[in-house]
Amino acid sequence: MANDNLQVLNALDVAKTQWYHFTAIVIAGMGFFTDAYDLFCISLVTKLLGRLYYYEPGSSKPGALPANVSAAINGVAFCGTLAGQLFFGWLGDKMGRKRVYGMTLMLMVICSVASGLSFGKDPKAVMATLCFFRFWLGFGIGGDYPLSATIMSEYANKKTRGAFIAAVFAMQGFGILAGGTIAIVVSSAFKAKYPAPAYEIDPVASTVPQADYVWRIILMFGALPAFITYYWRMKMPETARYTALVAKNAKQAASDMSKVLQVEIQAEQEKLEDLDNQRGKDFGLFTKQFLRRHGLHLLGTTTTWFLLDIAYYSQNLFQKDIFSAIGWIPEAKTMSATEEVFRIARAQTLIALCSTVPGYWFTVALIDKIGRFVIQLMGFFFMTVFMFALAIPYHHWTLKDNRIGFVVMYSLTFFFANFGPNATTFIVPAEIFPARLRSTCHGISAASGKLGAIVGAFGFLYAQDGIGIKNTLITLGVVNFFGMLFTLLVPESKGKSLEEMSGEAEQEGDSADVRTVPV
Repeated sequence: MANDNLQVLNALDVAKTQWYHFTAIVIAGMGFFTDAYDLFCISLVTKLLGRLYYYEPGSSKPGALPANVSAAINGVAFCGTLAGQLFFGWLGDKMGRKRVYGMTLMLMVICSVASGLSFGKDPKAVMATLCFFRFWLGFGIGGDYPLSATIMSEYANKKTRGAFIAAVFAMQGFGILAGGTIAIVVSSAFKAKYPAPAYEIDPVASTVPQADYVWRIILMFGALPAFITYYWRMKMPETARYTALVAKNAKQAASDMSKVLQVEIQAEQEKLEDLDNQRGKDFGLFTKQFLRRHGLHLLGTTTTWFLLDIAYYSQNLFQKDIFSAIGWIPEAKTMSATEEVFRIARAQTLIALCSTVPGYWFTVALIDKIGRFVIQLMGFFFMTVFMFALAIPYHHWTLKDNRIGFVVMYSLTFFFANFGPNATTFIVPAEIFPARLRSTCHGISAASGKLGAIVGAFGFLYAQDGIGIKNTLITLGVVNFFGMLFTLLVPESKGKSLEEMSGEAEQEGDSADVRTVPV
């Protein structure tokens, strides 16, 4: 069937890896770098916000955010992201990938800066401002998911498509790393310039007034990479698959890709029209035909991403609490406010460096060799194993001599999340749906994931108070196990063209479905 396809699409499928592939990875990847920085840097400063705005004179412990405020600050960006994924995913199929791509980035730049500002100085005003702008920041970030994945999948060749999409997603790891690094640098600078005693020595002096700038600088820094990338995003041509298959303009698609690939490509407008006539009317998202061809696929991509994000975001947002519980970060009262930011950032950066970042790049290296299905199944399996290994003998891990073992095991769950479902749940929805619904279906899958993140962010916060960390870890192990089961619904797309996977290479008369059974 590949030969029946347009020359421009065949040219993309068989193109050798070249410079434009790498520029596309960097341009799309910098959005993801910013996404991860903005989403995860908040967990570095929540304890500082508690000290600054919720200090109670005479208390034996430093100020802490009330549970509802903490949940709102951690979760509000996810609510925005969920809405953005659905809205921009749909818009990307209606208006084109490129036109919508710049909007999401500008929204991220403006809201990153604005979330570091606040109206007034009293706690309610500061938290309300922060939550408001982090919601809209999340809305912009949400748009980046379906658009970056779709653009990269439609630009890539057949042979290394998985690695290219995974490389875009892997920039998340560097974003998390950058968040920790910036927090270390900023807190160290303020600690050196404005030394402060520990809380137990002098509660008031332990939080210097200048510490209010620390969290603002860390949050605002997220605007910089997004701003730098904006110009390059605007210069990218629209993807040929959108221009040809959705906008039905074969001439423009051939012209754009001739420049990008630096080869002569025929326009084939008549062939496009013939293929359209043969295939019949395009079916929409809410049709029986979509349900028959892709219903199980969409169920698979949404459920696996939902279950993964419950576990993944619970771990990521609350690792500082787990580190405190096992004594890896000292008690809050033994540190000043800036010292606490430094310690939390150092622990988070170490985990990112040793497990999160390597996990992403293992996926990049191996995904086109061993396939999406195997990596996802294996990742969920090991995440389940390590969660139970942490939870069942939990008391053993809290003993001082065993803390290093706990951190190693905890790091391994991150490693197998990233060399596993955290990457593949992002990649597969960009490959298996038709071009006219690709961005929408990716947005739906990603939004389902963010729903899981919201469950994780809000649920874990109350769960650790209600059922304790041990039982919470057992729950997360069960969640990962179900992720493994639902992976069986997701097809393998290794080495196949996008048209082959989505069924667009078939005529409407061909009822041969894309197999749900992995190959």
